[in-house]
Amino acid sequence: MARSPHAYVRGNTAQYYDWLHSLAGQRLPRGPAIWICGDCHVGNLGPVADFDGKVQLELRDFDQTTIGNPTHDLIRLGLSLATAARGSSLPGVVTAHMLQHMLLGYQRAFYPGHDGLVAKPGVVKSALRHAQQRSWRMLARERAIDVRQTIPLGKNFWPLSETERAAIAELFADPLVMEHITGSRAVGDAEAPQATVLDAAYWVKGCSSLGLLRYAVLVDFNGAHCLVDIKEAVAATSPRYRRISMPRDNARRVVEGASHLSPSLGQRMVARRFMERGVFVRQLMPQDLKLEIEHLEIHDAVRTASYLAYVVGRAHAAQMDSGVRAHWLQELMANPGKITGTPEWLWQSVVQLVASHEAGYLEHCRQYAMSG
Repeated sequence: MARSPHAYVRGNTAQYYDWLHSLAGQRLPRGPAIWICGDCHVGNLGPVADFDGKVQLELRDFDQTTIGNPTHDLIRLGLSLATAARGSSLPGVVTAHMLQHMLLGYQRAFYPGHDGLVAKPGVVKSALRHAQQRSWRMLARERAIDVRQTIPLGKNFWPLSETERAAIAELFADPLVMEHITGSRAVGDAEAPQATVLDAAYWVKGCSSLGLLRYAVLVDFNGAHCLVDIKEAVAATSPRYRRISMPRDNARRVVEGASHLSPSLGQRMVARRFMERGVFVRQLMPQDLKLEIEHLEIHDAVRTASYLAYVVGRAHAAQMDSGVRAHWLQELMANPGKITGTPEWLWQSVVQLVASHEAGYLEHCRQYAMSG
């Protein structure tokens, strides 16, 4: 998080929701009750593959998903893009244009035949092209999985206790787990082992996994290798609409949110109980990548903002009928700014958040430097 203001924004969901909870009254548009990402920053979008290998840019992280206000996803995305622009030393006027075109891209996802209306920026084209060229061998090399079919222990992977190994063996003894996350049924005698766990390790990952159960498991299923991610699900900090039915189990909440927002990924996930905790299990495909935007080019910044918002809009719009879509778009664009056309609620929200996160980032860096 100390690497850059953009990295700090990506890793600090709590500060964003502290700001949201501090808002008085109906300051933000109240959108329809749909599944939202809940943590919709740039790093939580990226190429995702379905069972057939088709790759699309979609939302890819759902720890914070809830049935809530889609406005929250838009502001979080706007904050992430604004800090990426500042980290790239782009002029403030570019940020203003990015927010304006972000909303335009979002709206285009709500109209029939929208697929050809939003041009892919260079960074997205490059990410999709790279994802489509990836193979299992490349994924294994990245994770340092060797020819002996083991997960090497070290900085990123830690050894398991006997209790953990037994729990993983019990989890994969259920043939429905692998059938669900791979989209294929087991073959051969029904009494034969459905999946063979080749190796497993505790997985040391990013901010959202600190202090939680997280495992990487190498599995042989139907003669093919699969890398499986097991992650503990905890209560979301993102605000949800009251009196709306939603799974009480956090793992089921994550999987259901993913199935609505990113079907290609949601279909490869399943919720289970594991060591008396709720976890979600998913197969990691070679094509699944995080969209890395460490530096925005001035000629591509506006197009990037428009396209990423379009992806989010596509996920939101798929959950609404035509009447709800029309009403939401009308509410979204109420009281546009006189000069830029960007609604004041979006501009003022992003400006306030950029200022508060800049101060928070500097304080975080000071504490990090003192601790070193």
